[in-house]
Amino acid sequence: MPKPTVPLRAPSQVMRLEHIGALHPTRISFVRSLVGRMSRENWTFEHTVFELDDEGYGTIVIRVGTPKGPISFVGFSNELSDDQRTDRVIAERWDTAFALVHGEVTEADLAVLRDNTPLQEAGRFSPREFVLSRANKSMRLFEHIAKHLSEGQQPDISAALNIGYLMRTTAVYGNGKLGMADLAHIFDQGIFTLPYEAEMLMVYLVREFSFDLVEHVAKRRNSDKAVALDEEIKRALGVGNATGLGMAPFLIGHPQLFNNWILARETAIARVRSVERASAEEQTRFMVLLNRIRAFADQWTTDDEKQQAAIAVLRGELDGLIKRLSDNPDLIEGQRPWDQLIQWMESNGSLELQEMVISVTLELYPGLVDDLGKTMGVVETAMSEPSQRVFELMAYIEDRYDWALDVDFEVPDAKHYFWYRSAEKEEPRLGERYNEPGADLETPNGIARDVSALYDVLKTSPGDISVAEFLIKNPACRHTTTRVQSLKDYPYSEIHGNLLGDACRPIDLLRCKLSIFGADKYDPKSDRWTRVTFFQGAPRPDQLHDPVALDWAFPVFEVTS
Repeated sequence: MPKPTVPLRAPSQVMRLEHIGALHPTRISFVRSLVGRMSRENWTFEHTVFELDDEGYGTIVIRVGTPKGPISFVGFSNELSDDQRTDRVIAERWDTAFALVHGEVTEADLAVLRDNTPLQEAGRFSPREFVLSRANKSMRLFEHIAKHLSEGQQPDISAALNIGYLMRTTAVYGNGKLGMADLAHIFDQGIFTLPYEAEMLMVYLVREFSFDLVEHVAKRRNSDKAVALDEEIKRALGVGNATGLGMAPFLIGHPQLFNNWILARETAIARVRSVERASAEEQTRFMVLLNRIRAFADQWTTDDEKQQAAIAVLRGELDGLIKRLSDNPDLIEGQRPWDQLIQWMESNGSLELQEMVISVTLELYPGLVDDLGKTMGVVETAMSEPSQRVFELMAYIEDRYDWALDVDFEVPDAKHYFWYRSAEKEEPRLGERYNEPGADLETPNGIARDVSALYDVLKTSPGDISVAEFLIKNPACRHTTTRVQSLKDYPYSEIHGNLLGDACRPIDLLRCKLSIFGADKYDPKSDRWTRVTFFQGAPRPDQLHDPVALDWAFPVFEVTS
C-alpha cells in the first residue's frame, strides 16, 4: 500500500479528550471487521441444541463453523424475578448467561457449563472457554414483541427503535478471566486473530439468541397464530450495553494498544485524504451516505441534554453540508476532494460532524482501508532507556508532553478527582479528592500530573547524568519514566488531557473505546456511564453474502406513522 501523501493528523489535534469523545465507528471497528471476516470466510451457523420450555427457560447451542474449526455458543435462559433483575456489576443473577467454547460441546460439557455459566464470576471455567457473558431482557420491549407475535401481528418498528435491543449485556469477559483462555492461547488456536474478536462474536450471537427466545415464547403462547419476527425489525434490533467507569482506565493502562487503534484509524483517514480524484461513482455513493447519516441523526435520540444538543447541531450542520454539496457538486470533483472537505469541516463544523463524515468517507474505499484492521493488536512491552541522558529525557517530555506541562497542579481544581478500585468488586471508580475519603488508595491514572511531577524532579538533577543514575537517586520516578520512555514510538498512546481535573468527563473515554469496538447511538446517562447498541443493522447469519445487508454503516430504518 503506497504511503499517504497527506500527513496523519497530529496527536495534539486528535488525542484531546473532547476529540476522542466525538469518535464514531468506522469500517475497521471491531464489529465491522468481524462481520466482514465472517462473510469472506463463509462462516456457518447451525443450531445443535434448542431446548426451551414453555416459558423460554433452557438451553440453546449454536455451532459456528470457521476455516480453523468449530466454535460453540452456549446460551442459558433462566427464571429471574423482577426484584433480582439489575444491570449493576454486583448482580448475582441474570435472565441469560452465555459461554463461547472452542470446538464441539458434548452432553457432559453442557452439564458442566449449565452448573457454572449462570454463576458467572462464581463459576469455574477452563481454557476451552473463550468468552463468558450475561444479559438481561429489556422486559418492556421483549413482552411487547412476544405479545404481538403470539397474536399473529408484527410490532411497530418504532417501538423496537425506541429501545434498540431485546437484551443488554452487563459484562463480556475474556482474555483469561475466571480461568478461561487468555489472548495468547486464543490466538494460538488460529480462529481469532484480533483483540476483542471473540468478544464481538459473543455479542453477535447474543443478538441471535434474543430472536430465538422471543419467537419461541410467542409460539408457545399461541402455536396456531404466532408468527416470526419481521426481518426488518430484526435488523433494527441490536444488543444493548451499559458501560461505566470500569472501561475508562483501560485506555490509560494499555497505551501501546490504544496507539495502534488510533494509528490504524488515522492512517485510514490519511489514505483517503490522499485520493487525488473521486470517481463519479464515489461521488454519488458519498452523497447517498451523507443523506443516510442525516436520517441516522434523526433516529439518534437521548435524554442527555449535552448529547442531545450536540445531535441537534449535527442535524443542522448535515443539512447545510448536503445543501452546499448539492448546490456546488464541483466541491468534491476537484483535486484531493476528501482532504479539502475535511479541512473545510475543521474550520466550519463541530467535532461530531467531522468524525461522522470522516467515517463515511472511509466507506468509499475498502481497498485502501480494510487491511488496517489487522494492525490493531500489539504485544505490549515496557522498556526503559537507562543510558539516555536527563537533558534528553527533559527535551522529549517538553516535546511530547507539553499538554501535561501546561497544567498548573498547584491549583486544587487540577486535582479534583482521584481514581481508585472499589473493594466490593475491584471495579474502577472516581472519587472527589476534597470531599471523599480514599485518595490514599489512588490508582495511577493521572498521567498529566505524574509526568509534570517527573519533569519537576528532572529539573533539579544534573542534565548530563544518565537516566539510570537519576532513578537510583529518585526511585519513586521509575514508573513514570519507564512509561514515557516506552511510548516514544507510539505517538497516539496518550490522552492529551488532565484526567484528574474538575473538567474531566469520563464519558469521553467510554465513547472513544466503544466507537473502536463499533457501538453507536450513544445515550449518556451521566458523565460516567452510557448506554449503547451493538450490531444494530448488522446482517444476520443467512445474510452474510448479501451486498445490500453488508452495507450497514449508520443504519436507518423506515418508520411508518
